[in-house]
Amino acid sequence: MAEKHLIALDLDGTLLKDDKTISFRNKEVIEKAKAEGHIVMIATGRPYRSSEMYYHELKLDTPIVNFNGAFTHHPLDQNWGFYHEPLDVKVAKDIVEACRSFQFHNIIAEVMDDVYFHYHDEKLLEIFNYGNPRITTGDLANYLTDSPTSLLIHTEEDQLQKIRDHLSAIHAEVIEQRSWAAPWHVIEIIRSGLNKAVGLKKAADYYGIPAERVVAFGDEDNDLEMLEFAGHGIAMGNAIDQVKNIAKDVTHSNEEDGVGEYIADLLNL
Repeated sequence: MAEKHLIALDLDGTLLKDDKTISFRNKEVIEKAKAEGHIVMIATGRPYRSSEMYYHELKLDTPIVNFNGAFTHHPLDQNWGFYHEPLDVKVAKDIVEACRSFQFHNIIAEVMDDVYFHYHDEKLLEIFNYGNPRITTGDLANYLTDSPTSLLIHTEEDQLQKIRDHLSAIHAEVIEQRSWAAPWHVIEIIRSGLNKAVGLKKAADYYGIPAERVVAFGDEDNDLEMLEFAGHGIAMGNAIDQVKNIAKDVTHSNEEDGVGEYIADLLNL
């Protein structure tokens, strides 16, 4: 029996094809890996409500990392621990105020499964409507009363870097910020010190698996810490250069079963 590995999967651009489905090959290899005693988990920027369908589709019984590490829990075991570390509501409101001097389309705050839109937004509603969250629309300065798990600023490409530079100058100590993949010009903000590696490490410690037997797959800048933490940090063929540069290895793209092919090869499945 091969030594147990912990396999951590990002969803969008990694496990999921561009049409947001899991390929037959990926599913088949994950089944085999689990049958051989390896542990498979999801680590995503998505909230739990829009990742739980994949959790159930893969028949997982492991913890899950959501909101890039701002929320980690075990859906089937309430005693495992419930790690929710939101962004201070005062910091969130300072950022909302600062945005008034920049051009932006919208600001969205997520307090776990409650979603607050600064402005009504048909385009983004589609993305956030998964799992029927409670949605509130209106000036976040008035409506946001709880500390948000995550704060998103949707802007134009030419404004993105200006806003990021401002956030770095003013709030670097208290926030982590990421940009979404094209075509969305979105800045995602969570509390500082949080990332997918933080949640993954909790799971690895729980299962007693050393970092060298952790295999993690990702494609975007929110996967960097997780890939650095894992003994096998694997970039997808479609990953951004920054991720490929720090990864230990690169596999095929998310459209070519990159996850399944790599796992099958690594674990001789």
